[in-house]
Amino acid sequence: MDPSTVASEVWYGEESGKYSFVKGGTATVYSQLYPFEGLLNYTSAIIHHVRLEGLKPGKRYYYKCGDSSLKVLSKEHTFETFPSSGPNMYPRRIAVVGDLGLTSNTTTTIDHLSQNDPSMILMVGDLSYANQYLTTGGKGASCFSCAFPDAPIRETYQPRWDGWGRFMEPLTSKIPMMVIEGNHEIEPQVGGMSFKSYLTRFSVPSEECGSNSSFYYSFNAGGVHFIMLGAYVDYNQTGAQYAWLKADLHQVDRQVTPWLVATWHPPWYNSYSSHYQEFECMRQEMEALLYQHGVDIVFSGHVHAYERMNSVFNYTLDPCGPVYITVGDGGNIEQIDIDHADDPGKCPSTSDNIPEFGGVCHLNFSSGPAKGKFCWEQQPEWSAFRESSFGHGILEVINSTYALWTWHRNQDIYGENSRGDQIYIVRQPELCLMNIGEVTSRNCSRSSPQCSSSNQCASQGVQYRYLFSLLMIGSLCVILGDLWKTMFSW
Repeated sequence: MDPSTVASEVWYGEESGKYSFVKGGTATVYSQLYPFEGLLNYTSAIIHHVRLEGLKPGKRYYYKCGDSSLKVLSKEHTFETFPSSGPNMYPRRIAVVGDLGLTSNTTTTIDHLSQNDPSMILMVGDLSYANQYLTTGGKGASCFSCAFPDAPIRETYQPRWDGWGRFMEPLTSKIPMMVIEGNHEIEPQVGGMSFKSYLTRFSVPSEECGSNSSFYYSFNAGGVHFIMLGAYVDYNQTGAQYAWLKADLHQVDRQVTPWLVATWHPPWYNSYSSHYQEFECMRQEMEALLYQHGVDIVFSGHVHAYERMNSVFNYTLDPCGPVYITVGDGGNIEQIDIDHADDPGKCPSTSDNIPEFGGVCHLNFSSGPAKGKFCWEQQPEWSAFRESSFGHGILEVINSTYALWTWHRNQDIYGENSRGDQIYIVRQPELCLMNIGEVTSRNCSRSSPQCSSSNQCASQGVQYRYLFSLLMIGSLCVILGDLWKTMFSW
């Protein structure tokens, strides 16, 4: 395929059928190559990226994409931009989903998500699961190494990416989808190259936010500042990602974007046996920095189940800590995780759950009910709710104080007004942000001197952030969110 043989155009305007503007972009192809006999190589079709600039806030646009000189244009699509950033401007509904894949469970998840009518999608890694198949295609496996023990490399059937893109098009052609990489996007190939499909197929605003990498970036959506972190590139405090994160957090204006939401693929707080303490090294490197800057919510995937934590810092309940939520239950081929590390006989050994990137920092707890042990013997106090069901979540930010979080189970698509988990998340920055000082996540406890500034809040007996279950749902006034520099790929 020769990218120079076809143009990359988007024709768009504010009225259906009338395209007052046209913008050109770039075209490219990529290859997935294996130096092993019997493995099939892959070269993609032409992938186009067009960036639209100068779009008006709060406007609906209609567009077609293709090459007008060849008289080859898509059907008309439409999207709506967000209002400008501000403390009273928020996306109407933010869908959060991870570990999606392309299965019958995926179909149910996306059908349910579409019915909930989001204005933005946050995809927290592991998209197509193309690497659960041999390069020859055929039947995939829930456990690649179990089904294909003689494979010389972790193969990947790249046409799954093409099928996944076609499957998602009805949704992503009209709703912005922001992505972060997961371990199933690594896809190693010849010469030690990795992430080729992910990096070629998805555009992210890394340049706009001062990041030199597509693996981590940030953006605003109304009054929410989103931080997208990479768990499969250097996250150490001496590295480029940490330096960028520190600078990005420093420039956040909480008067303009009161809410601070962070996302990465593998969870730091997780009570399931699967991936238990897998990215403890990353937590030890980065948690204190996020805590110091008052991150409100953290979304992750990786564990194929749902779990919501209480506000926590360094494995200790802390009303100034973020609310961590795991939504790795989108519907992938690896199936659902059901075992908890605190179930009898289900505590993994310290030689299990070795990360695909980074070091191993497994630890025993130094205080509380699990003191001296690797696993709790009951559901940890920082784990508020967990369930092994496929589904997705919807975040509705009401104002600078309240956000409504709802987790929808796939089985609830058939029920009236049913929901798996629902809470209000409440910010009280006047009580938390002003008291959070320099702390370290290493060996930190409520009584230690380095935690004294953060514990000052708690010692006064004041609760700064509340999570409470909803018994009745009233009608909500939902305000649309912000415009970010819209980027398309098809």
